[in-house]
Amino acid sequence: MKGIVFSEFLEMVEERFGYELVDTILVESELPSKGVYTAVGTYDFSEMVTLIKGLSSHTGLEISFLLKEYGFHFFSVIEKSYPQFLDRTKTAFQFLASIENHIHVEVQKLYPEAELPTFDTNLFSPGHLEMVYRSERSMADFAEGLIEKSLEYFGEEAEIVRHNIEADGSVVKFVLRQN
Repeated sequence: MKGIVFSEFLEMVEERFGYELVDTILVESELPSKGVYTAVGTYDFSEMVTLIKGLSSHTGLEISFLLKEYGFHFFSVIEKSYPQFLDRTKTAFQFLASIENHIHVEVQKLYPEAELPTFDTNLFSPGHLEMVYRSERSMADFAEGLIEKSLEYFGEEAEIVRHNIEADGSVVKFVLRQN
């Protein structure tokens, strides 16, 4: 997993819970990387699992909630660092439908060794989108946070219905319908 994912996670923890908790989690986790991440570096996903479990343990918040919050946070990273991904579309549905064939293609150019989830999307109409998320990392809650934040960014409202196709969350279908 790319270092930007780790460094932004720690940034979110610091913003929401304070530096002391970041330090505590890093010390207690005894990570192989020692919690030192570079944006272009690649790190084992198990470190993210350790960090999120540590955060959950210290805050009492569910892992699914924290991953969704992280999705909200990470959307702001896209907004600030990669505005071209947002500028080429006019609606959240167009943006979300473009993830696999446009955004992930560009991400792979920047980070060729990045292991990205896949999103099979069907835009049935301007107000009806279905997305199937697939990743062995089972971070669909993070994806859901990104989806919700994209709707907010484009000033749109939609009902999001989530269907876990695999019990472990590795394959999840999101159905979005505008209100």
